[in-house]
Amino acid sequence: MEKLSVCILFGGVSPEHEVSLRSAESVLNNIDKNKYNIFPVGITKGGEWILYGGREYADLPSGKWQQHPDNCRVALSPVRGQGLLRFEGDCVVQERIDVVYPVLHGENGEDGSVQGLMQLAGIPCVGPHVAASAVAMDKTLTKLVADHAGVTQADWQLVRSGDMGSRMEKTLDSLEARFRYPVFVKPAGTGSSVGVSKACDREDLRSALLAAGKYDDKVLVEEFIRGREVEVAVMGNDSPVASVCGEIDSGAEFYDYDAKYITDTSVAYIPARIPEDVAETVRDTAVKIYKAIGCQGLSRVDFFVTWQENKVVFNEINTLPGFTSISMYPKLFGASGIPYPQLIDQLIALALEAT
Repeated sequence: MEKLSVCILFGGVSPEHEVSLRSAESVLNNIDKNKYNIFPVGITKGGEWILYGGREYADLPSGKWQQHPDNCRVALSPVRGQGLLRFEGDCVVQERIDVVYPVLHGENGEDGSVQGLMQLAGIPCVGPHVAASAVAMDKTLTKLVADHAGVTQADWQLVRSGDMGSRMEKTLDSLEARFRYPVFVKPAGTGSSVGVSKACDREDLRSALLAAGKYDDKVLVEEFIRGREVEVAVMGNDSPVASVCGEIDSGAEFYDYDAKYITDTSVAYIPARIPEDVAETVRDTAVKIYKAIGCQGLSRVDFFVTWQENKVVFNEINTLPGFTSISMYPKLFGASGIPYPQLIDQLIALALEAT
């Protein structure tokens, strides 16, 4: 039987470029090379597409991969049937691609843009398709879907970039009238906690709005929920299933970018330290959100579980979650009996099934 040709996309023009490199390193080290022809394609911060010619995947996080002598420029053609175009001098060589696995996080990878390219090209793509990716990437749209689905979530308010200039004082007044401190401030369209701040007073809030506004012209201000941070992995198309629940103790003010990827302060508990009936509510709600947004393939869904009442409060959904060696998505399904290489196999199979 002929091997499937799988293009692993990584990097990207995104604030989460470095996280993607770490995720891709793990995926490339765990994917079964006996089952697939692997085409590792990195997208530089400048937007150049490079077919990585090496096999030292440890070179990805440092950026050293970009200097490999066997690299060549490539492009995924939107024209059906052309697949991956490899540019060798004056020649263009076509490579058949059966599935694209976008190990991309954030802008220009998780927001429906790459998924739209794959739809035009007629190539199956791991993860949710265009509409679900776009809705899940924009946290304000996600909140609207969650409201409509009747899912409990923190109170929230949208602030636009135009509200942060001459109208900043009125904006701060409006937010202070609605929320008690502390509050969380997030760019609407980033993941990995990029640009997220906890504001404890008016000056904190002003700074947090301006910081988040550097990443997106839509900023989300949310009520602070006191509780455990609980995550669950979801996988499937028409009949999605949820993993065991995991809990993050950030060891910091909150589970920010540094706690996720740089420092060693965070601790993961799998399963989460919550009663089984609460864990079942988390899993059921995760699948409910997944279906309401229209996800396929995979997503990680994050919640708070309040300290005293064990109330389940939806936080956000991530349609292309981290796949680094310490990421929760593969760890959660690993604890559910699906080891990393088998998880990759299932995600590729789901992409083929969804076409």
